[in-house]
Amino acid sequence: MTNTDWITDILLVLVVFRQLREGRLDHKTFLIPLGIVAFVASHYLDSIPTGGNDLVLIGTLVAIGAALGVAGGVFTRIRSAGGHLLIKAGAISAVLWVLGMGARMGFQVWVDHGGADDVARFSLAHDITSSQAWVAAFVLMALTEVVTRVATIFVRSRLVAREQPVKAAARPVPSLDRVA
Repeated sequence: MTNTDWITDILLVLVVFRQLREGRLDHKTFLIPLGIVAFVASHYLDSIPTGGNDLVLIGTLVAIGAALGVAGGVFTRIRSAGGHLLIKAGAISAVLWVLGMGARMGFQVWVDHGGADDVARFSLAHDITSSQAWVAAFVLMALTEVVTRVATIFVRSRLVAREQPVKAAARPVPSLDRVA
């Protein structure tokens, strides 16, 4: 793993740790993680191999990324206070995020420190055609996890924002007419 790999992986983990403390939901909530994965995708995703079972590998990891992202977004608390939306990642959301990011980091470290032969044997046995298939699978997994988490948070924030006027209007209005 290069220094850039470590920095981008750590930044993605810190995105959720930053949200463990409740803060205002704003553009940075969406733009920072999307910017990081856009950077990663532009630097690591040269091509998407389609030979052999490459697409099965990619599809499997993308599906895992989507499940982690949606679950992470669902377990992130969003509430309205003082006319602003506030966000706080719950423990489950943080664990899921670290699990996804940590799995990718762990795989990279393992491959760099003795696991490359095992991956090569697995790839050969399962008709995965190149190391680029693994790169594409893990990059697309990260991209999918981030995008689905951010999208889930966005949709949930719109629902919370929409509920606020309804709750206020649903409260009974005190009557000033005291005719008996």
